[in-house]
Amino acid sequence: MNGGDEVVAAPVGTSQPLDWKFSQVFGERTAGEEVQEVDIISAIEFDKTGDHLATGDRGGRVVLFERTDTKDHGGSRRDLERMDYPISRHPEFRYKTEFQSHEPEFDYLKSLEIEEKINKIRWCQAANGALFLLSTNDKTIKYWKVQEKKIKKVSDMNLDPSKAFGNGSVASSSNSVSPKAHLANGGYPSRLYGYLSSEFSFPPGGIPSLRLPMVTSHETSLMARCRRVYAHAHDYHINSISNNSDGETFISADDLRINLWNLEISSQSFNIVDVKPANMEDLTEVITSAEFHPTHCNMLAYSSSKGSIRLIDLRQSALCDSHAKLFEEQEAPGSRSFFTEIIASISDIKFGKDGRYILSRDYMTLKLWDINMDSGPVSTFQVHEYLRPKLCDLYENDSIFDKFECCLSGDGLRVATGSYSNLFRVFGCTQGSPEATTLEASKNPMRRQVQTPSRPSRSISSSITRVVRRGAESPGVDANGNSFDFSTKLLHLAWHPTENSIACAAANSLYMYYA
Repeated sequence: MNGGDEVVAAPVGTSQPLDWKFSQVFGERTAGEEVQEVDIISAIEFDKTGDHLATGDRGGRVVLFERTDTKDHGGSRRDLERMDYPISRHPEFRYKTEFQSHEPEFDYLKSLEIEEKINKIRWCQAANGALFLLSTNDKTIKYWKVQEKKIKKVSDMNLDPSKAFGNGSVASSSNSVSPKAHLANGGYPSRLYGYLSSEFSFPPGGIPSLRLPMVTSHETSLMARCRRVYAHAHDYHINSISNNSDGETFISADDLRINLWNLEISSQSFNIVDVKPANMEDLTEVITSAEFHPTHCNMLAYSSSKGSIRLIDLRQSALCDSHAKLFEEQEAPGSRSFFTEIIASISDIKFGKDGRYILSRDYMTLKLWDINMDSGPVSTFQVHEYLRPKLCDLYENDSIFDKFECCLSGDGLRVATGSYSNLFRVFGCTQGSPEATTLEASKNPMRRQVQTPSRPSRSISSSITRVVRRGAESPGVDANGNSFDFSTKLLHLAWHPTENSIACAAANSLYMYYA
């Protein structure tokens, strides 16, 4: 793993191994506590600023957290660093609000139950102090607005009883002086002014008995309102949604199609990718993930169950059946087996912040691709190589179909992904970086740290030299002799956009770490 081979076209920069520390946990389980299915977290996403974090669960709820450690000093962490402000505190978040995004439904035409589980969450551009986000289950995407509303209440009347008229009684009305002052049909006596001036005089300080309600804002309440519902556009389960950099459109992808939506229009979408064959018996691969380029609004990438990534340009044609670039790794001769295609299926792809690199996760590895080089990945990180002898067992218990997510750091120097036993891995992806850290989602992330074997890296014979880094390759047990638990898996995690901070989900618990 600690090889010295150089990585061609890998990100350039210094990448010393980070010292990860526990920051916070939300929804921590007590020992022996049973987890409710509806409480298991199924999606995590930071917004672009990193000041807000959203999670979705299998019960259809979206929970929002907001950062608190920067608010105390009245500026962002980066601004404070520019001013040489001493920052000793680690990133801290607090619970902000939650709302029910999706409810269970039933498709009567197809006799199918539609789960309420949140598959993906994506933040949209904030405006006028309100937060906007997209959430989706298997069939329906919703556009949410979350805003603070001030609760106004009548707190008091501007009446001082001691200054009331005569015997201290309060005038019952502030708009009628005498019952004779009004005539039928809205008429008004012509002598009203004289009547008022002769029988009524204004005190120097005004009329103390004029009852005007005083409305004050006692507290603020966060209101989540569904602005739009984008429905009835997917025959198969939605696996991805992604915002465009233009701030106006987004895509949604299912197994066979990718649709383009305008945020303002929920009644129609445009089908831009369709891989459905005329005869379904000819179907050889499905779409597994899709994401817009972070800066070029005309480009997007999608991955397939065959382990390939296609980059498409929306300017080429209305229906992008032909790709601009195809990224796939040729399998080694003689290595094909029954499991080859299953473990090659890409479960998640992410663009780097600048759009130069694409990170992909299949069952066994993380791969980093340079969009300017389609001959193969520039780096391959072994995540589950130790499971290769157990593929039969993993196939029988369906674990081989688990879909692990991946993420890149904001500076592009590191990548991370989850594993079993609530472990997650962080790799350095700069040239010659030896960083490969295994952490556990617990209050002591280094508790089950596995020492990586000091074997040389394995070079893949190809037209270019690529580094393959091995993670912890133990034969099913960790350094403490504990066997790996395939029922506890860390599928979802997200990297803070500007800092070395990771949020990850272990069942119903949200763990946060910083370095």
